[in-house]
Amino acid sequence: MKKLVASFFSLAFVAGLGVTTALAQDHAAAPAGGEEHAEGGTPHYPIKHPKNVDWSFAGPFGHYDKGQLQRGLKVYTEVCSACHSMKLVSFRTLEGLGYSEAQVKAFAANYEVEDGPNDDGEMFTRKAVPSDYFPSPYPNNQAAAAANNGAAPPDMSLLAKARGITRGFPTFIFDIFTQYQEGGPDYIYSLLTGYEEPPAGVEVAPGTHYNPYFASAAALAMAPPISNDQVTYDDGAPQTVEQYSQDVAAFLMWAAEPHLEERKRTGFMVMIFLLIFTGLIYLTKKSVYANREH
Repeated sequence: MKKLVASFFSLAFVAGLGVTTALAQDHAAAPAGGEEHAEGGTPHYPIKHPKNVDWSFAGPFGHYDKGQLQRGLKVYTEVCSACHSMKLVSFRTLEGLGYSEAQVKAFAANYEVEDGPNDDGEMFTRKAVPSDYFPSPYPNNQAAAAANNGAAPPDMSLLAKARGITRGFPTFIFDIFTQYQEGGPDYIYSLLTGYEEPPAGVEVAPGTHYNPYFASAAALAMAPPISNDQVTYDDGAPQTVEQYSQDVAAFLMWAAEPHLEERKRTGFMVMIFLLIFTGLIYLTKKSVYANREH
């Protein structure tokens, strides 16, 4: 009977291993995207999977590079904020980037926000203070859509957590153990650096721009937003599209999850506690039942 059960589980294991291997091979052989689907010719997007960037905040011991975050804020302020809002991020949180309270106050004063009503029941504008949030460049979504070919630019407050491409089997299995959570920044970086001329035979709609990393189509309405030497860095970092894209993607990750470092420290401490607690439980059990008959 034992041999029969053992044989059954052995066969089940081999069968499961075979299915897993076949699925992995199918996934590896499948087109990266944009190729025609076997059924109905439906294209897959994105055409190219996002690039894997070496982020300082990756992994269980990751941390933010404050210098990079400050550069990313500069790119957002001078480039992205012309179209994209960040209405869930307050100015006072910028102290987390290494700025002093006085610097944050001076930075906020560069913006104007709507306030009110006043004693006469009217709304008015004033200089922003640290407790205010980044204002939108448009008065409402309709105005934003009208100024951008009918598509309102998305708010960037949580963009790095809301955007990302499904990595599929078996990659997502490994992501569980590596704690991969950088899909959003990888996607943003790839999109900003991925503009190119459409290949031969591929036509894009007028007013759109070919980008094989775009998640919804082969082209998008947003033109390449940044170019080399467009933003001046004070710390000597390269002033290239690649560097700008990496810096602003890291900044948007911080904007979406400013407490990432604290979360990872807490998680590490919890794991250490659980390991110690497990060891104590095991020693207690061994001590209590050592002299008892089983």
